[in-house]
Amino acid sequence: MTTETSTLLAERGKTHGDFTEHAMITQMLKAAMTTNEGWTRLTHVQREALEMIVHKIGRIIAGRPDFRDHWDDIAGYAKLVADRCPKE
Repeated sequence: MTTETSTLLAERGKTHGDFTEHAMITQMLKAAMTTNEGWTRLTHVQREALEMIVHKIGRIIAGRPDFRDHWDDIAGYAKLVADRCPKE
């Protein structure tokens, strides 16, 4: 592993937490979503956004919950889906 990669991973660990813990949290949340019947009704865009949101939630729980970027990313993924929903 290069020094650059090691440095990057160390920096990310400060905000994102331990990767093993993050992976466990995220996979448990994804399993709860994808095993529900409602999952089959979602579009690819909705599914991907929810998976990315859960990924960010995993980082919040495993890492620094006050790291604003995590919360901004969640809002961004939700907005991407909302922009594709029909106006009622």
